[in-house]
Amino acid sequence: MDYSSLLMIVMMIAIFYFLMIRPENQRKKKAEEMRNSIRKGERITTIGGLVGKVVQVNDSTIVFETSEDRVRIEIAKWGIQSTESMEQAAAQQKSGGLFGKKSEDAETKTTEKQEPAEPAKKEEKTDFDPEIK
Repeated sequence: MDYSSLLMIVMMIAIFYFLMIRPENQRKKKAEEMRNSIRKGERITTIGGLVGKVVQVNDSTIVFETSEDRVRIEIAKWGIQSTESMEQAAAQQKSGGLFGKKSEDAETKTTEKQEPAEPAKKEEKTDFDPEIK
């Protein structure tokens, strides 16, 4: 076997590691840290899409309330997708909140382009509330 062939194989493994394995391990570590740092009172979103407020944190599970009716659900920590603080940080990063502010010109341009709001249409009152709180 040639040294150039061996070098090529080592290079392929190194590229595979830095592009595939390492980023995945970092994502897993960050998710585990997020799940272990959840505190009482924090809002969470589960993998299944349930949203609620944490009322109890155990070693491997979390109990949260999903609505004003005080419905409590116990879920394993690995079933949590995100927390409110994590979502806010992501939103700030997208808007430039962490590294810089939007320019005032950009803000005035967006407000100038908005058209006047149309008068609200009167909606029929139903017996149920279609919006879950």
